[in-house]
Amino acid sequence: MRWREALEPVVMQRVALAACSDAVRDVLVQAADEGTVQLDDAPPGPDGAGLATPAARRLGRLQPGAPPSPALSTHPPDLDRWERLGRIDLIAGEAAVEQRTAQAFTRSGVSALVGWVPADRLPALADRLATCGGAVVPLARPRGVQPPTLLSERGASRDFAPLVETYATVPYADVNPSLVAGLAYVVMFGMMFADAGHGALLLAGALVLRWRPMPWMRAGRQVWLFLAGAGLCSIVFGALYGELFGPTDVLPTLWLDPMESPVELLAASVGVGGVLLAGAYALGTVNRYREGGWRRAAYAPTGLAGATLFLAMVAAVGGAYLGSGALVAVAVVLAVAGLATAYAGLLARSGGGGAGAAEAGVELFDLVVRLGSNLVSFARLAAFGLTHAALGAVVWEGTTGLWSGGGLAVVGAVVLFVVGNAVTFALEGLVAGIQALRLEYYELFSRVFDSEGVPFRPWHVPITTEEVPC
Repeated sequence: MRWREALEPVVMQRVALAACSDAVRDVLVQAADEGTVQLDDAPPGPDGAGLATPAARRLGRLQPGAPPSPALSTHPPDLDRWERLGRIDLIAGEAAVEQRTAQAFTRSGVSALVGWVPADRLPALADRLATCGGAVVPLARPRGVQPPTLLSERGASRDFAPLVETYATVPYADVNPSLVAGLAYVVMFGMMFADAGHGALLLAGALVLRWRPMPWMRAGRQVWLFLAGAGLCSIVFGALYGELFGPTDVLPTLWLDPMESPVELLAASVGVGGVLLAGAYALGTVNRYREGGWRRAAYAPTGLAGATLFLAMVAAVGGAYLGSGALVAVAVVLAVAGLATAYAGLLARSGGGGAGAAEAGVELFDLVVRLGSNLVSFARLAAFGLTHAALGAVVWEGTTGLWSGGGLAVVGAVVLFVVGNAVTFALEGLVAGIQALRLEYYELFSRVFDSEGVPFRPWHVPITTEEVPC
């Protein structure tokens, strides 16, 4: 199912590329052009094979600095002729192939190199290598070896993936959080950048990037979905707050006025933060289970132990607000269970003993303090939403004041409205983008991830389409 594929890294298959020793170069040329294999880096032999191949030595002499983008030829290598023709790119490509050839395992005239291939691309690779006498042999995944991670290249997960990849490489066993992380980001952005007019401008810019990009805009096309989602959420929250290029009274206030109800807005922002933290703990617990089973999921501070402490805090706040002794009692029981479980996990990780017990105690105290501070940190959703509303109100009051003066003051009112909204748009857009990213990384991702994966980096050297004259 597509939605399941979007929530998991691409399935990787351990393989060996095998061929007769005299066909290894042809197999490697085709594999490099296909660009779907990440080959393991084997250490050089005892004689230093692979460190200074003929093509590598020639390349170092001809191009002592950074080599050009390498290319490959399907014809047998002729380094002298390529040098005469100035085809340094072919020499660089041949150097890469020779290095890989030197790393091959060879027994009884058969050579093999081991690596990883996305499982869905395995048939195409096997068919291509078969044309030059090679074979792709599926292997069992070695115990204790983590496959490289390639995130889904389909749909919104692909567009939101840079948000996750700039923080960490998703471990292969973990859920791919790109989609939910992107949705959380645009919701937080919209709550701080809450103005239907400004949001409409963002949405329009996103649609231009997607459908009618100018040549200088094409580099930003990959972020169009971020802008569209942020613009749409800004429109929604702007309508809830009654903001359209400031408090112009064009839109009715569907929920609350930030300037008149800052306490309610603050409570709502902390509530949104609680929901997002609960989701992060749920995703973190699933990841800990996928990484190490129920024991790891139960004892990890980013797993059930931390989630239990979070529920205890929510129950305590709810019990105090509602005056419910039963809810407070539930909070106490959850807190004791969460603290005991988290301490046991931290103690096991520290190695035990007196020093380990002290270290676990300090880490447990830090866990509790961070839990409260992380929740309160979401108050910035209200603070920056209130700042946006205040700037809009200042611009609108100045505009209406000048407009009432008549004459040239009307021109000044128009200029103030346009320039003021442009400054507010730019300033608040930058602030909201940074603050939403900060909340995503420090408050949410710190619970989703407990380790880092290995990025999938396929070996790719294209075959040149130019004819090399004899």
